[in-house]
Amino acid sequence: MAKDRRPALSCQQCRNPIDIDASIDQLNPAAFKLLTDTTVPGQQQKERHNPSRQSRPTYPSSRHQTYEAAIQSARNPTFRRNVPSSRHGQYGSHTTAMSFINVDVSESMMVTPSSPPAAPRTPERPAPTQSAAPEMTRRASAAGTSSSIGGGSLADGLETTNRMFEILSSRSDIDHPICVECTELLVDGLSKRLNMATRERDAYVDYLRRANTDVPSADELSAASAALARAKKAETSALTTLEALEAEKAALDAALAHEEEEARACDAEEASFWAQRNAFAITLHEFSAQRDALAAKHAHDADVLRALQRRSVYNDSFNITHDNHFATINGLRLGRLSNPYVDWPELNAAWGQTCLLLATLAERLGFKFAGYELCPMGSTSAIVRLEHKGSGEAADARSGPGVTRHKLELFSSGDFPINFGFTHRKIDAAMVAFLECLRQLGEFVETQGVHTAGGLGGLGGGSAGGSGVGGMSLPYQIRKDRIHDQSIKLSVSKDEAWTKACKYTLTCCKFLLAHANNMESSAGRRGR
Repeated sequence: MAKDRRPALSCQQCRNPIDIDASIDQLNPAAFKLLTDTTVPGQQQKERHNPSRQSRPTYPSSRHQTYEAAIQSARNPTFRRNVPSSRHGQYGSHTTAMSFINVDVSESMMVTPSSPPAAPRTPERPAPTQSAAPEMTRRASAAGTSSSIGGGSLADGLETTNRMFEILSSRSDIDHPICVECTELLVDGLSKRLNMATRERDAYVDYLRRANTDVPSADELSAASAALARAKKAETSALTTLEALEAEKAALDAALAHEEEEARACDAEEASFWAQRNAFAITLHEFSAQRDALAAKHAHDADVLRALQRRSVYNDSFNITHDNHFATINGLRLGRLSNPYVDWPELNAAWGQTCLLLATLAERLGFKFAGYELCPMGSTSAIVRLEHKGSGEAADARSGPGVTRHKLELFSSGDFPINFGFTHRKIDAAMVAFLECLRQLGEFVETQGVHTAGGLGGLGGGSAGGSGVGGMSLPYQIRKDRIHDQSIKLSVSKDEAWTKACKYTLTCCKFLLAHANNMESSAGRRGR
């Protein structure tokens, strides 16, 4: 049983094994011919083609004659061909559009093998032509008695079945055999294609109907000819204009290319310029920063210079100010009141600083006192008076055979209180001599201011000699032992009057100190 069993075939779509129906295995020659002849579309196409239905042919008659001659002499193809699906759908959904054949047990299979199979003749199918006779003979010989029940070998039946499927596959665009599921899918697809072809045919029929009904008249043809002539003339003019515009466009393209070249060159030049500009900006920023640093340094140095120019060593060395009713020099009070009380050591130190100030100013201004010589020695300072022997007048020379030197002490031992006036004759004489020296230096400054038009010209309330017109003058007038009507002697003045006289004295000294500073700064400016 297993030896005689036929091997299963595969579906050409899904490649699944399928079993062939017994009706296919037991085909007789008549059934074989019936199955293979149903795939020839020539006769059906000829029968279904009815030119009388068309109002006018859609192609030339010569082409139709050539086609008729070709189908008369054509043989049935034995090779596979790929025919588009629309060709079958164009002529209807007859058996030519079928992609499968399901053969059941028919009457032809009931014929005994001894009786020869007769091919069925129908009015619709003509007799086979002379060219098809050898093909039919070969099919009958291939089928023979092997397709009958119990006759022939399995190889002959398989060959006949394969031959039948090859013929069916070569005459359609479907590969055979196929299974039932693939057949259903194929039928659905062909049904959709049939519907599309039907709609397309209806559209062509409608277009043909409208084309036959919309036949233009002679006037319409003449108007269309005139419109066509005008259109051709307009086309010629448009073509001429188009050529001119194309030439102009070519010229503009060339000009645009030239401009683009220049633009690229300008871009490169601009990039180079910005690079140079950035480098210059960096260098300028560096120089600006350096300049600003130098300017700041110069401003600082100028401020320091102005501060140094305003600063005077004399002002720093001899700081003259006031403390309520007292005039002070370097913080030492010069004067005496009952309250507050100033002792003698502070007074001696204050007179020593005042003597040093006057001596320094005279040396700075290049002045020599007439008949006096200052000896600043701190708290024990003194003034030397120079006199001619026997005359009692002040001597101009510092030394000589007729010059005597009297030392006047500008301090007090402090053995006696201030209110004991008659006990302070020595310091009174020294203070009177100090006023005389101050007066002489004031007159010298006044005379120097008249000749040089410098100093603090015009300042001061009076003149030491009464002739200081337009020059320097001390703020307080000095006459012998009095300064601004206040006596410098302790023996004749009370504490308040003597304190005022000391204050006026330090004020005149500060005036002369300011004049010396002014002279020094003026000399410095003239030197620059």
